[in-house]
Amino acid sequence: MDDSYEYKPFYDGLVEHGLIVPTSVLGTFGRGAVFEQVVLRFNDLVNRLAADDGAEVYFFPPVIDRKIMEKVHYLETFPHLCGSVHSFYGDNKEAHNLAECANEGGQWGDMLKQTQVVLSPAACYPVYPTLAGTVPAEGRLVTVLNWVFRHEPSEEPTRLQSFRMREFIRVGTPEQVVPWRDMWLQRGLDLLHSLKLPASSDVASDPFFGRGGKMRALSQKDQKLKFEVLVPVISEVDHTAVCSFNYHQDHFASAFGIYTQDGEIAHTACMGFGMERIAMALFKTHGFDIKQWPETVRELLCLN
Repeated sequence: MDDSYEYKPFYDGLVEHGLIVPTSVLGTFGRGAVFEQVVLRFNDLVNRLAADDGAEVYFFPPVIDRKIMEKVHYLETFPHLCGSVHSFYGDNKEAHNLAECANEGGQWGDMLKQTQVVLSPAACYPVYPTLAGTVPAEGRLVTVLNWVFRHEPSEEPTRLQSFRMREFIRVGTPEQVVPWRDMWLQRGLDLLHSLKLPASSDVASDPFFGRGGKMRALSQKDQKLKFEVLVPVISEVDHTAVCSFNYHQDHFASAFGIYTQDGEIAHTACMGFGMERIAMALFKTHGFDIKQWPETVRELLCLN
């Protein structure tokens, strides 16, 4: 394998050029000004591309009601990825014991209790409860840019525990939702090709947990419910997924009571760009100095 595709030299290059700032926890890093500029400019490019789609724009915090995670049975399929928020509920004596335990390097997390919120594992999750009821005949289209969390600590820079997803969520009949998902798959490929990224698409599956998860993944692939667009960032062989296109059928609509005009359970689909991964794909493909990027790419991203 070409050494240029090993993750360590790429990570070191990102750090050396001030694009990312290392932290003490795997799967987390700070973003430098230029890295953030690329992320924001790409988001602006997506806005221009989808300007005529008429999507409703929502913004949500990085936490959601834990009942959302329970309603969609997330803990049955992805318990290894979830992040629960815990806090202190005790009295003065218990607070003293908590601080003493932490100061001595003990397991002070055992002294906290679960709160009403969890870290959002997917940008689309907080949207579905807002769509409860009957959608218009033309369905609904929502877009968000949200922080998400997945417990996947790794030295590989593209595998983050906390990152941003720019997503579009389509709700309606299967005849409305599936062609929309397929349209965005081609649109996403065309967008990345316009940025001169060597992108390709493939059928994919989610990282379901356990033995039953393998069967779910096979079923998902057989039904072609999930596609990903891939770019070589870390490996020439195992390319990195930088965006995904998912058809959920009636899974979320059933959980939150979303109906079409004829009273049937609606279907949903979403597509999402991994913003940090898009930026890293651009740096890997075009180099760490944005001033040396191809002029057409700089113009599309309105880079200084």
